[in-house]
Amino acid sequence: MKSLFKKSTYILPVAMLLFACGGKETKKATTVVAAKTSKTKTLAIEKPQLTFGFIKLTDMAPLAIAKEKGFFEDEGLFVSVEAQSNWKNILDRVIDGQLDGSHMLAGQPIAAGAGFGRQAKLVTAFSMDLNGNAITVSNDVWSKMKPHVAKDKDGKPVHPIKAEALKPVITEYRNSGKPFKMGMVFPVSTHNYEIRYWLAAAGINPGMYTKENVQGQIDAEVLLSVTPPPQMPATLEAGTIHGYCVGEPWNQQAVFKGIGVPVVTNYDIWKNNPEKVFVMTEKFVNENPNTAIAVTKALIRAGKWLDKPENRKEAVQILSMSQYVGAPVEVLANSMTGTFEFEKGDKREMEDFNVFYKYNATYPFYSDGIWFLTQMRRWGQIPDAKTADWYASTIKDIYRPDIWKKAAALLVAEGNIPAADIPTTDGYKPATADFIDGTMYDAKDPIGYINSFKIGNKDKK
Repeated sequence: MKSLFKKSTYILPVAMLLFACGGKETKKATTVVAAKTSKTKTLAIEKPQLTFGFIKLTDMAPLAIAKEKGFFEDEGLFVSVEAQSNWKNILDRVIDGQLDGSHMLAGQPIAAGAGFGRQAKLVTAFSMDLNGNAITVSNDVWSKMKPHVAKDKDGKPVHPIKAEALKPVITEYRNSGKPFKMGMVFPVSTHNYEIRYWLAAAGINPGMYTKENVQGQIDAEVLLSVTPPPQMPATLEAGTIHGYCVGEPWNQQAVFKGIGVPVVTNYDIWKNNPEKVFVMTEKFVNENPNTAIAVTKALIRAGKWLDKPENRKEAVQILSMSQYVGAPVEVLANSMTGTFEFEKGDKREMEDFNVFYKYNATYPFYSDGIWFLTQMRRWGQIPDAKTADWYASTIKDIYRPDIWKKAAALLVAEGNIPAADIPTTDGYKPATADFIDGTMYDAKDPIGYINSFKIGNKDKK
């Protein structure tokens, strides 16, 4: 709000005048004014009234916390946070300007800028979380997988469970003339790429996309289709799909309802993988640069608040509210408070199932975005081969760490985060093999990475 900027310019001269007068009363007045000044934001907000969208998932938490804990208001922002029906609706409403920004699948702004689906210039300056997804199968499928899963000395399944255990079940379905169907939330969702990665790592073909066929089911041994997250458990229970990949609380909901069993988390598919991002249009950011920085500041503070273990129970209470996720407290707590339940009663410690701030989770790393581009090319959503330079230049138009750094620098100056929390980076994480199949990912060699897989497109360097 512009008035906040004006107020700060008035407070400083008054403080100096009081200081010059001397005396005990002066010291008291100076202390009071200094306290007010430290809380006053110096940004001239171009658009204080904002409307943001989200899908009812646990990982929308930074938006809910930034609103409920007053972090948006501290920045001079008056934010409405509105649940949306599906990911396509969110994308369309952000592009059309009906939403000023939104909780979004990491792949959505990337696809919009890379040529798959609806095209638009979208940017993200804030990564909302790491991990948070799982793959769940029906009770019937699990009963058939279980004999092929190793057990520990207590008779419990050894995790992570690889898709090799699913192979005999898929074969049984095929031999009986039935297609094996699984759900994911959107064609460019992390969930689509994670379930494909998990299946393909076991030699199961999840299907290919082409320019002419955008269903992604060419030569597929498992038919993947889109189901909105809140509808996943009911769709599984109805037998329309035999399993799905989704974020919380919809895997734990299957456990509570007794209709399915989560078999693997995305932490085990790709350790500390990026999940959702906060997205605005390039036009909005260009026209409202201070507003974009202020929004990013509030969200970074929310992420930091969320990753304090003592705050998770309160976060669960907030998320359970009908205007946010609206799921029962006990379902949300199952994954948000450092545990995750697989089979009913098989609850395991999983401290990093939901990460909102640790490991530089809020920073928009180029290397994270390039991974999504490699998967779009691997599965044919990007139908033509690209150069390595194309991957680097494309992501730099979408991921905006420059905005994040400005926001973080202000938070450091205000004492809201320590300077050590700002990473020293060129935007690329070190190469890692923290995947379920041990394949090495180096974002600076995207074509080599694509070519390293047995299943999927291959490109010439």
